[in-house]
Amino acid sequence: MRKLTAALCALAFLASGAQAQTLKDFLAAVMQKWTAPFEPFQLIGNIYYVGTDGIAVYVIKTSQGLILMDTAMPQSTGMIKDNIAKLGLKVSDIKVILNTHAHLDHTGGFAEIKKETGAQLVAGERDKPLLEGGYYPGDEKNEDLAFPAVKVDRTVKEGDKVTLGDITLTAHATPGHSPGCTSWEMSVKDGDQSREVLFFCSGTVALNRLVGQPTYPGIVDDYRATFARAKAMKIDVLLGPHPEVYGMQAKRAQMKDGAPNPFVKPGELSTYITSLSEDFDKQLTKQTAALEKK
Repeated sequence: MRKLTAALCALAFLASGAQAQTLKDFLAAVMQKWTAPFEPFQLIGNIYYVGTDGIAVYVIKTSQGLILMDTAMPQSTGMIKDNIAKLGLKVSDIKVILNTHAHLDHTGGFAEIKKETGAQLVAGERDKPLLEGGYYPGDEKNEDLAFPAVKVDRTVKEGDKVTLGDITLTAHATPGHSPGCTSWEMSVKDGDQSREVLFFCSGTVALNRLVGQPTYPGIVDDYRATFARAKAMKIDVLLGPHPEVYGMQAKRAQMKDGAPNPFVKPGELSTYITSLSEDFDKQLTKQTAALEKK
């Protein structure tokens, strides 16, 4: 988690003052991990990890088909589809595609998979123009951050529900990282127990400008509201858009037949949100100080 936070903070720094070529080079370095393969596996209950070593992608199995949660970089779409097949699942069974936030590292395969499957794409209402335009908010002309545009079939806001077969997910508006950043909550069976799972959208500052000409109006208030909302949630399993958010690799290595699932960790969300909030305050202070020096 610390490595990811540091990388995103560095990226934000570069984006705020470096030349485009520097940003391009930095992204190229990050891509090495973001596009590296990772063996897919059953994470808990009917939730499967099908992402890369650096970008999380999930498949949720239901009685009427599959729900795909996010994708990765455009060049990793083939890998994601192969990972789904390795688990004995079919890409053609994807009926719903859910998005957490409209950034290139989580949207790159939407257009291709949607065209191939005819699945319905669901996203936070404030991220719809980003997805359909294929751009980063506040930096619309930056080709380095662009991704294949895709039509959004349904938008959601706080409390809306998406159901496929026997599975229902609840949308939670957690803006800041993107305007329509949406976290998704669902219940899952873990042996004879029911666990609450949260696919947390994100809460890092990353490339976002908080002051001066912010990435979008109201971004600071959005972040603070998101931290407060997430802090109050009672969650047993924290998942996120990057494996580092919840220590995926280490927990995967701990999985053993008959042993408690290491991904069940009540209280982890609260701890993580505290670290995000503290980092946000530091980034806000730094950006404010840099603006005052101009």
